[in-house]
Amino acid sequence: MQSILIPGTDLKVSRLSFGTASLHHLFSAGRRQGLLQHALANGFTHFDTAPYYGFGLAEVALGRLPALDRDRMTVATKVGLYGPDGAQPGILNVLARKVVGKAIAGVNRAVVDWRLERARQSLVESLRRLRRERVDVLFLHEPEAALIETDEWLRWLESCRRAGQVRHVGIAGEAPRVAAMLASFADWPVVQMRDSLVNREADLLRGHQREMQFTYGYLADWRQRGGSPSEALAGALRRNCTGSILVSTRHAGRVAALATIASSELVQGQCTDTPLSSSR
Repeated sequence: MQSILIPGTDLKVSRLSFGTASLHHLFSAGRRQGLLQHALANGFTHFDTAPYYGFGLAEVALGRLPALDRDRMTVATKVGLYGPDGAQPGILNVLARKVVGKAIAGVNRAVVDWRLERARQSLVESLRRLRRERVDVLFLHEPEAALIETDEWLRWLESCRRAGQVRHVGIAGEAPRVAAMLASFADWPVVQMRDSLVNREADLLRGHQREMQFTYGYLADWRQRGGSPSEALAGALRRNCTGSILVSTRHAGRVAALATIASSELVQGQCTDTPLSSSR
């Protein structure tokens, strides 16, 4: 699979990034490891996770990959959203919460916590689960601008970079929250946001003179509207030709199919949106 340098960074990643939000639906540790290794074998080099995904189980699965595999990956994790009981990544806990969640609405809803103390502890715990000394990107997960003391957070994030715990920092979430954060402080190095071929949410980045970096949501949008998933992904790759498209699946066969689309000559070198660097 083709790799790309994320604009404004020294971060080189695969054109498709592998999301781990649904990894905990595979109840066997062997199947989780097998899926991740299959993604690596098919050219995925960037993996996106969070302590909320499987209440820490996704991070544990990435950390259990062989050291040689971990060394050739880049990883992004997040702070700000957490499981109801924090990160308790045991599969029995996940199963129990899934059962209870069917009976009691909202029992598994994310806990929103923008206290800096919580973020500090979360990063330490994420690094431990991932078995890494640093993450390549630390995102603020669905940030709420009104709840974040931006200057205080920026000082902490900079201290994490100086300490070697974090390579890049950024914001990740839906368009309204990304827009509010960019309005509060425009110079977030990395942005990961939902986008679609119809609503074109990521166009807001152009108002801030930013290229697309990490985008997601195209296949979910396709499922709602109908059409060919291969056409949707090819269109996404042509739309975001400067960054990486986040995809997620629990099926090994689909991993290979997604990688094939990303490697297709039909999408290589084609852009439906002119990159800012080309229009200046």
